[in-house]
Amino acid sequence: MNVFRTGLFTLAFAAAGVAPAAQAATATTTLPVSATVLATCIVVATPLIFGNYSGAQLDAQATLTVTCTLGTTYNVRLDAGAGTGATVTTRKLSFGVNTLDYTLWRDAAHTQNWGITDGTDTVAGTGAVLPNTHTVYGRIPAGQFSAPGAYLDTVGVTVFY
Repeated sequence: MNVFRTGLFTLAFAAAGVAPAAQAATATTTLPVSATVLATCIVVATPLIFGNYSGAQLDAQATLTVTCTLGTTYNVRLDAGAGTGATVTTRKLSFGVNTLDYTLWRDAAHTQNWGITDGTDTVAGTGAVLPNTHTVYGRIPAGQFSAPGAYLDTVGVTVFY
């Protein structure tokens, strides 16, 4: 088509109030998206409540719920607690200057102490789709005749991963 005809064509569209069709164009690219999942764990503890102690052996349980990223290996450590003179094998509830000994175990038979040494007296686990629960078995041995009162302790729970 020559220039004269193209000009006439354009004038005809303009006179009719119609603009000539513009040619559509596109451009494309991709959007890179990334995220890094870090190994992480959280732990929640229910209270270990022994109740009333009258000198006879007294047992109680608590639950630790550990949630870690999938495949993350961990160890749960329980420290000696805040009682004066406590160790991970003999913890101490306190009421003023008075104490009441107790123990924490990894098993219901009370044969596996729960402490802070990985591979020896901690509980190991691996992060899964659902949270992992671990039972803490507590025992106050018989034969302790401490002063009456409300005895308390706080044991630190650490998830090492």
